Amino acid sequence: MELIALRTFQAVVEEGGILAASRKLNTVQSNVTGRIRKLEEELGAELFFRKGRGLELAPSGRVLLDYARRMLLLERQTATAVRQVGESVGELRIGTMETFAAVHLPGALKAVRAAHPGLELRVSSETTSTLTAMVLDHKLDCAFVAGPVIHPALAFDELVVEELVQVHAAGSDPVLLPLILFREGCAYRTRAIAWQRAQGHAVADAMEFGTLEGILGCIAVGLGWTLMPRRVVEQSAHAADLVVASVPDQFGRVPTGMIRLREGPALAALDTLRAGIAAARPVTT
Repeated sequence: MELIALRTFQAVVEEGGILAASRKLNTVQSNVTGRIRKLEEELGAELFFRKGRGLELAPSGRVLLDYARRMLLLERQTATAVRQVGESVGELRIGTMETFAAVHLPGALKAVRAAHPGLELRVSSETTSTLTAMVLDHKLDCAFVAGPVIHPALAFDELVVEELVQVHAAGSDPVLLPLILFREGCAYRTRAIAWQRAQGHAVADAMEFGTLEGILGCIAVGLGWTLMPRRVVEQSAHAADLVVASVPDQFGRVPTGMIRLREGPALAALDTLRAGIAAARPVTT
């Protein structure tokens, strides 16, 4: 029984049919059909009931689905374990929000390099929703996201509580300006829109930018306003041209931390990374 056949079977079930599965797997429908047929021949059981153009799982298919998911999970865990040979050799794939990377990540990455000098670090910057999906798909070993994150397959370790502040240019009135946001999937986006509505802003439009400095640069010249972590604004090259104002805690306090798969392998480098973030936290009194 080949893993590609099990992966194909799972895709047919989860995508709802042969055509959708072929698109997900980037192959032709005949390959999908052939793999399912071969699987049925090997097992001596019918996995699907054919209903017109649709498919419905047969009892044997429901049993196989449970085992297929476990086998494919074990395959992914095995691949990760092989990549992580010991504590200082291999590869660590890290995902992060751009704002988190700007303030918290450099020192932590330095600590990982010092403790695990042979470890290759790969860092990807995305929105919270995209990062969460990448961890679930085993494309990242961990990610730093805005929380709280509640998912049965994920562990969320809160590391910092970010303070979001309203940001606009000196001399401008944010009530009369459009909101400037990261693209869809950003956790701060929802809070900014909610704060906009709560304030009754006269301008309900929004502009989207893909980079942190792009947003703050446009705000600095008076094109709009946003919610952004206070420490990010303070460290920005545009800080002198920006005005910040506190917002209520329900909009401004964001628990932020590391997500990883609950059933993933224990990686010493992740402990080093977490400790590095904790060591860089500002001391509060």
